[in-house]
Amino acid sequence: MTRYSRITGTGSYLPPRRVSNADLAAELATKGVETSDAWIVERTGIHARHFCAPGVNCSDLALEASRMALAAAGRTPSDIDLIIVATSTPDMVFPATACILQHKLGIAGCPAFDLQAVCSGFVYALSVADAMIRSGGARRALIVGSEVFSRILDFNDRTTCVLFGDGAGAVVLEASDQPGVLATELHADGSHVGILCVPGSVSGGQVLGDPLLKMDGQAVFKLAVGVLDKAARAVLAKAGKTEADIDWLIPHQANVRIMQSTARKLKVSMDKVVVTVGEHGNTSAASIPLALDAAVRSGRVERGDTLLLEGVGGGFTWGAVLLNL
Repeated sequence: MTRYSRITGTGSYLPPRRVSNADLAAELATKGVETSDAWIVERTGIHARHFCAPGVNCSDLALEASRMALAAAGRTPSDIDLIIVATSTPDMVFPATACILQHKLGIAGCPAFDLQAVCSGFVYALSVADAMIRSGGARRALIVGSEVFSRILDFNDRTTCVLFGDGAGAVVLEASDQPGVLATELHADGSHVGILCVPGSVSGGQVLGDPLLKMDGQAVFKLAVGVLDKAARAVLAKAGKTEADIDWLIPHQANVRIMQSTARKLKVSMDKVVVTVGEHGNTSAASIPLALDAAVRSGRVERGDTLLLEGVGGGFTWGAVLLNL
């Protein structure tokens, strides 16, 4: 019998502190940085984002999202035999945030590791877990995207600090005799490292370089639109599907303009695109599972729907997953 993987539960968590554009503009004004709600909305579609309180870490957000996903799947932590956390903002240099999450869930023994592909992280992690389940290396995986990007933002740079937020999303992916994940498509091109990065490192107890996010917005936009379209068409071809088979497009929530362009190229109505960037901002690896959970819990996305998930992020990484929920 062919072995497949299928999502059985979704979950998400946003820190309680909601920061509107007006709130952020007022805070930035104290630093001499000018911006406004209108300026941010026009360029990004973002109205608000959530920031963590001091002392709250990536694993804390991941834990809350994981508990929701496990409950939705009707599972307990002891049922999980693989944990993958996609993040660019881990609790520590090491150990992996996945190991810290494992301990907070009260379990031990199963493999647990972090995956670093920035905003494409969840798509990468879902692809890896699918391969491990299909090969028999796991049966029930907990896959989490969790980020505290507020800790790496330069609040003197209005072109980047208004874009990002904190949050976590999670899914339980289980072995199934019915197709769930239909096809995956992953890519990277390291020649574009410089257009989106945090060019810092730790050495000898000191931070070397710059530990804050740097981005060439125009270069990222241009590259993202092209590679997302190609990845979407490639994953559809692998699965023997067409654009008409997509019930819902759930893209990385970076910028509403990128999502609109991607949908237009795929001839998918914006009514069939899950958009949460307005309230979440860009939560990097957490954005797709956050959007997925929001759509599931609102009743828009239902069991049996065909979903196209796709993301693009620093590295430069990009990819897509086509699945039946």
